[in-house]
Amino acid sequence: MIRVAAVGDVHLAEDARGRLRPALTGLPRQADLLLLAGDLTRHGTAEEAAVCADELGGLGVPVVAVLGNHDYHSDQVDALTVLLQDSGITVLEGDSATVAVDGTRVGVAGVKGFGGGFAGKCASAFGEPEMRAFAGHTEEAAGKLAAALAGLDTDVRIALTHYAPISDTLHGEPPEIYPFLGSYLLGEAIDTHRTDLAVHGHAHAGCERGTTPGGVRVRNVAQPVIHAAYAVYCIEPGPVTRTAR
Repeated sequence: MIRVAAVGDVHLAEDARGRLRPALTGLPRQADLLLLAGDLTRHGTAEEAAVCADELGGLGVPVVAVLGNHDYHSDQVDALTVLLQDSGITVLEGDSATVAVDGTRVGVAGVKGFGGGFAGKCASAFGEPEMRAFAGHTEEAAGKLAAALAGLDTDVRIALTHYAPISDTLHGEPPEIYPFLGSYLLGEAIDTHRTDLAVHGHAHAGCERGTTPGGVRVRNVAQPVIHAAYAVYCIEPGPVTRTAR
C-alpha cells in the first residue's frame, strides 16, 4: 500500500514561519511521500520561498511539488524553484519524478495547469489574440501533462496539478468562476494515460473528492478544503488500482 500525503495552498510567508513544520515532523510514520499542489507562497517572492524551504524541506520523505498562480505573481519563479530544490523539494512543470517505495515505483507527473473551463462551457482558441493566448496556454499545459504521464514507466502513476482537472471538486465555488479554476483538458490527459490518482489545489471553497469521466479519483487538497496540514491517500498497486482516503 502506497501512502500519499498531499496539501496545497498553504500560502506561506514570513509571519507564518513555524506554523506548518510542527505538524509535519511525524510525516514518515504516516506517509511514503508528500505532494504539494501549488500556491506554496502568498505573493511568489524569494523571501517567501525561503520560508517554504524551511517548513517543507528535509521531512524524511520525498517531497514533490508544482507551483501555483500565487507562486508566479512576482515573476520570480526561477528563484523560487532553485530555493525549493536546494532544500530537497522536487519541483515539476511538465515533467515527472519517480519515487521508490518498498520496491514499488511511484511516478508523479506535474504541471501547474491553467483555467479554461469544462466540457460544454469552456474557452476556445478563437477570436482575439488575448483569448487565443488564454486557451492556448491551457492546451499547452494539458499537453505537457499528457506527455509527462505517457513517459512514466512505473507501477503507479499520479497526476499533480494546481488547477482542477474536473468540475466535481469545485462544488462550493461560484459557478461563474469555474473557467478560472481549471480545465477539462487536464482531465482528458489524466484519463488518456492510466493514472491512479490526481491531486490538485486552487479551489479554496470547493470539495475534496471527485472522479474524472474515465473513473480516476481526483482529490482537491487545498488546505482550506482538507482543514489539516495534509491528507493521506492510499494506493494499492495492481492490475486494478484502488485508491482510498
